[in-house]
Amino acid sequence: MLDKKKILMQIIEALKIVAFAFVISWGLRATVVDARVVPTPSMLPTIQIDDRLLVDKISYKFTDINRGDVVVFRPPLNVDQRGVDYVKRVIGLPGDKIEISDGKVFINERELNEPYEKEEPNYTYGPVIVPNETYFVMGDNRNHSNDSHYWGVLAKKNIVGKVFIRYWPLNHFGKLAE
Repeated sequence: MLDKKKILMQIIEALKIVAFAFVISWGLRATVVDARVVPTPSMLPTIQIDDRLLVDKISYKFTDINRGDVVVFRPPLNVDQRGVDYVKRVIGLPGDKIEISDGKVFINERELNEPYEKEEPNYTYGPVIVPNETYFVMGDNRNHSNDSHYWGVLAKKNIVGKVFIRYWPLNHFGKLAE
């Protein structure tokens, strides 16, 4: 009888540990860091299809969103209602004038230097002024990206966080090249 009681106590203790680990893990994912898998080629060559990324969900509470940041966000509802987050690069900040012409992106009438870009955009856009509390985001694979040049600016409240590390595949482990 003593052995059954001891086994039961060990099972209960193990369940407590598992429950505690689950609560801690869920809490961290909800507030601090989360993982994402990239399903599309819109961020080529910077991010490959099926790359696994870690997203910092807390730093933007203390720091500004900057041009060039790669962010994860919830797309506007009129764009995608599947509940799938997107990954794109911040190109335009609040107050910026954005224009795309002749295969170049212009910010405030100055050509943006984009070493990460896969190919020049084969479309024109703008000029538009990015409103307060919004951002203009684009995929690095400009001609194959469902981004702000299709659906407009992104509200700050939709940004989940900043991509800070690629953890898979292991041979590409580390910070994203900027």
